[in-house]
Amino acid sequence: MASGYDLADLKTRMQKTIASLKDELSGLRTGRASASLLEPVTVEAYGSRMPLNQVATVTVPEPRMLSVQVWDRGMSNAVEKAIRDSGLGLNPMGEGQIIRVPLPELNEQRRKELAKVAHNYAEAARVAVRHIRRDGMDALKKAEKDSDLSQDDARVQSDLVQKATDAAVAEIDQVLVAKEAEIMQV
Repeated sequence: MASGYDLADLKTRMQKTIASLKDELSGLRTGRASASLLEPVTVEAYGSRMPLNQVATVTVPEPRMLSVQVWDRGMSNAVEKAIRDSGLGLNPMGEGQIIRVPLPELNEQRRKELAKVAHNYAEAARVAVRHIRRDGMDALKKAEKDSDLSQDDARVQSDLVQKATDAAVAEIDQVLVAKEAEIMQV
């Protein structure tokens, strides 16, 4: 096949994007505390951005409470700020190296905010899939230009790339609809 172009690789990358979306959405809370809720949070630590789970341990002591045990006392304020600024609508309370994160009741407005966050995650996943599609199309154009691929073969392959893209976007939409239903369910 053409150099640099691999349909199976493109499909794999699209599936990884969808898996990543599902992971992010699992962190969106639907009423119960879950340690995965804080997975998307990154902390400014030691001169770079690090995932929260690399500077602290998250536990669920109660159904409506998360407890974040920060390993380095000096990082407590940075962790607290990262949780507060995460867009998850949480208000952490620091007590030394332990930060308590009470989860507010989900009212209608909060549910709508969470649905909006879910939409943002889904849109980011769609954009990522489109980037993968563009990579595949660029590789096809290059292969056609380098005479590694005939014009007809390139057209057939680009149709396959588009079909894979459409399927991935449709799956993203399905995942979003399911998550929205879960969020809006009282």
